[in-house]
Amino acid sequence: MAKKEQTHITPPEDTMEKEYSTLNLGPTHPATHGIFQNVLTMDGEIIHKAVPTVGYIHRAFEKLAERRPYNQITPITDRLNYCSSPINNFGWHMTVEKLLGVTVPKRADYMRVIIMELSRISDHLICNSVVGVDTGAMTGFLYIFQWREKIYDIFEDICGARLTTNIGRIGGFEREWKPETFTKIQSFVDNYPKALQEFANLLERNKIFMDRTINCGPITAEMALEYSFTGPNLRAAGVDYDVRVASPYSSYQDFKFDIPIGQSGDTYDRFMVRQHEMWQSLEIIKQAMKGMPKDEPCHANVPDFFLPPKEEVYNNMEALIYHFKIIMGEMDVPKGEVYHCVEGGNGELGFYLVSDGGRTPFRLHFRRPCFIYYQAYPEMIKGSMLSDAIITMSSMNVIAGELDA
Repeated sequence: MAKKEQTHITPPEDTMEKEYSTLNLGPTHPATHGIFQNVLTMDGEIIHKAVPTVGYIHRAFEKLAERRPYNQITPITDRLNYCSSPINNFGWHMTVEKLLGVTVPKRADYMRVIIMELSRISDHLICNSVVGVDTGAMTGFLYIFQWREKIYDIFEDICGARLTTNIGRIGGFEREWKPETFTKIQSFVDNYPKALQEFANLLERNKIFMDRTINCGPITAEMALEYSFTGPNLRAAGVDYDVRVASPYSSYQDFKFDIPIGQSGDTYDRFMVRQHEMWQSLEIIKQAMKGMPKDEPCHANVPDFFLPPKEEVYNNMEALIYHFKIIMGEMDVPKGEVYHCVEGGNGELGFYLVSDGGRTPFRLHFRRPCFIYYQAYPEMIKGSMLSDAIITMSSMNVIAGELDA
């Protein structure tokens, strides 16, 4: 009897099991822009699932701060969003001032506004130029990045530092700005618009850039609110919310500016919102430079937290005592519970402070916007190409320093 030939029956496509591959994107990958990992389940080049992992640079900022005097916590805040660290510094100072009931002179408020808006420009130009790099446009990054250094020159004039600034003090600024500092600020305001417009001409209507960013990593307004988005990422989704307007601080109510918003919440909208916010920051700086009071001090009268001038320390016993007590962290604060937030480069940066009346915070929590909106990242890249995941991350402006506090 002849042997029957064996036949193979191919099952219908919908009953076949798909084979997925696992890809580790990070923690030390040049495209991730930080020390964090995404474990991607891939269907070919399509992302089926993403699991983010944080904790590679955990530094226990909050616990470190709870064991330090209030005036020595400022350098810790520098390490959160280090692309716009002065905003972190001032946010912390305003939180302590709120607890102490301190009123800061209008001049100090305006000086803070100038530095915060310069920091916002620095933050946004880094983010947007890197988005350009991740789409293959290196020229814009090399061209615009030099203006970040000009901003850092201004910071260095004021406090001696550039990246992690420790700028300002509880109550205002440690010293009056030099005339050269105001000259540098005015020069930046006068000359940066031309560079910003050239950067915009390179990318905003560039077909390759638009094809790579439109409909890439979108998020709806409803989902953005569910994930507690704030800042440019929320406004790109169409929600008109800005802490500077909703809860004004540092005399922001004195300034007129628009709040740019998008529609689709995709990478292109996030890019465009930051572009327009840089123009608005320039307008705010102009108003602050023009309207700054001339006959006021640059700090409040808070001798318990503000170091006296050196000439007074050398010649006045009371000033010497204050200097010693501040440096040694021997100043008590009243009991209380406060929350204060500012509009950081990435969104709402908040400080929740509980004081039991001692010399250090009883409890302290930093509301880091990156840590909150990064949790939506898996939803935003699900079903997209691997290359889109990189651009989406860049446009969200995820700063690793804010993920691990």
